[in-house]
Amino acid sequence: MLDWLPANISTYGGEIDSFFYIIYYITTVVFFLVTATLLYFLIKYRYNENRKAIYYHGNNKLEIIWTSATFIAMIVLALATKPLWSKIKQDIPPSEIQIRVSGKQFNWEVLYPGVDNIFGTDDDYQIDNNVHVPVNKVVNIILSSQDVIHSFFVPNLRLKQDAIPGREITAWFEATKTGKYEIPCAELCGFGHSGMLGYLFVQTQEEYDEWKNSTWKQPQPEPEQ
Repeated sequence: MLDWLPANISTYGGEIDSFFYIIYYITTVVFFLVTATLLYFLIKYRYNENRKAIYYHGNNKLEIIWTSATFIAMIVLALATKPLWSKIKQDIPPSEIQIRVSGKQFNWEVLYPGVDNIFGTDDDYQIDNNVHVPVNKVVNIILSSQDVIHSFFVPNLRLKQDAIPGREITAWFEATKTGKYEIPCAELCGFGHSGMLGYLFVQTQEEYDEWKNSTWKQPQPEPEQ
């Protein structure tokens, strides 16, 4: 269909693409209808020195029909997408993998809770711009911002969520294919906006465990008394 879209690697990406296709085809049909109508009127009412110009007050009935049809189409699309919206934005599934991502001018601060799986302890692990996750696992991303509005955007996951100062917003995804994928900021956030780029590394469970074991602080045994 629209193979110019980035390859989808998320469990809900296909559903998002389906609605995108619907909107795309509707707007394409409307575009050609409007263009054809415009060309028709350009030809039919082209300049003719024998034609007298008249003032036309419009057609209220036609305007009501057109406005109502557009309104109904928007309501139908809104109702049709409500279950998907709830699935992605509201009914967030629980996950053992919790990652805090904080946007700031101009990078992503990525915080893992460490081996104790609790944020705010000594074994927390922080890196900039790189997010490592295992494949086929639900991941919860807790988003925030330290300055202005940023937008955490992973095109291949069909995931886009604003990071807002003073708020924590949880997003989630389940990646289905290993690889390295871009995380640009999709909200104009200052002069360095174009360079605010991170990467999502989707790894096999073995690769992810190896990365954790080689980078996260391991708990130290307490000294004997």
